[in-house]
Amino acid sequence: MRLQNFATNTGFSPGAVATELKTTRAEIAGTLGLSRDALSRASRVVAPKTQMRLRQMLEILNRVEAELGSLLVAYAWFRSEPLPGFAGMTPCQLVRDGKAEMVHAYLDQVLDGGYA
Repeated sequence: MRLQNFATNTGFSPGAVATELKTTRAEIAGTLGLSRDALSRASRVVAPKTQMRLRQMLEILNRVEAELGSLLVAYAWFRSEPLPGFAGMTPCQLVRDGKAEMVHAYLDQVLDGGYA
């Protein structure tokens, strides 16, 4: 995945992300713990919180896509796979709670051949 495919002059495009993930903006908003308006109203799409969550999700998906075989599988993993050591929380739950750096630390360890 190339992150620039989702970028515009004002930030990441929720529409482009939704199209690539074969889902809706509303579903992505729910995944990221944002309101529907956050990904549909132009004034809310460019808000720092909205752009930060989109960026965090895309960065994580970008890191795991090659390991998992496709962007769609990476998105399913992001939404549903509980991470060991995080009380059964999924990557998307950690991102919602402002803990994206913990997902990156976990991936650093696992992708470098370590155990979780």
